[in-house]
Amino acid sequence: MAEIQSNTSQITNPSEDEKQARREKLAKKAGRFRILIVGRANAGKTTILKKICNTTDDPEIYDSRGNKIDTLKIEPTAKRGTHDIENEMIFRSNTGFIFHDSRGFEAGGVDELQKVQDFILKRSKEKKLENQIHVIWYCIAMSDSRPIVHSEEQFFSALGTGKVPVIAVFTKCEALETKAFIVLQEEHQLSSEDAFNQAPAYVKKHLQNIHLKLEKYKYPPKGHVYIQEMEKAGTDCMPLLDRTASVLDGDVLQAIFVSTQQASVEMCVKYAIRYGSFSLTK
Repeated sequence: MAEIQSNTSQITNPSEDEKQARREKLAKKAGRFRILIVGRANAGKTTILKKICNTTDDPEIYDSRGNKIDTLKIEPTAKRGTHDIENEMIFRSNTGFIFHDSRGFEAGGVDELQKVQDFILKRSKEKKLENQIHVIWYCIAMSDSRPIVHSEEQFFSALGTGKVPVIAVFTKCEALETKAFIVLQEEHQLSSEDAFNQAPAYVKKHLQNIHLKLEKYKYPPKGHVYIQEMEKAGTDCMPLLDRTASVLDGDVLQAIFVSTQQASVEMCVKYAIRYGSFSLTK
């Protein structure tokens, strides 16, 4: 009896090159990377965004309908109202990013918290990936006498962000060195030389304590970074960029994020090695 030949084609797994081509195609289709930045007014948020986009220029602002807002025609007393959380901030130096700023959240009231929660929920229901929030940066200034107050407590204990990862960004960490030096001299009665030598360890312990405090809340951040001296020329936000890429869920989101790194060859090379050959330019 003749053997029956099967016409079923053999199923093969896609090659790494095919997988990478699919990721890049999806990343291109998905569009730009969208970030919600949260924090009090003195947390250095704008400085960080300018560093990320490698510019000293202010962003262009668009309302929820895509209309550009001319901030030059707005009275100074009314300018704060232009920073609606729905508004999009885009820097011409790097249009791969879309930023949303939760201005007014520092009040820590129920209304402010609800606006942020409603915004995150609304964006999570968007069908298109480019319209969803991809990551949240919560900026906490270490220059404040009380870096963790009611607004931070409410955010991390009451506001669940679903699948959107939150990164705690501890800014202005250089301010802690001066504080540590003074405390070690005045309260611990150390000499200037000893206080100077012990200040770094004091700062490190202080930062660890704050980080551990956030970890105890119901909705702790998925990651954290320490940022300092952002006002100085030549500084960058590479730790924040690297941490952001590492907490993203899925290769497609990472591909979108890495594709925005026009000035960061280091990051492009790092993730090219991990996932394949990303293009260094968009």
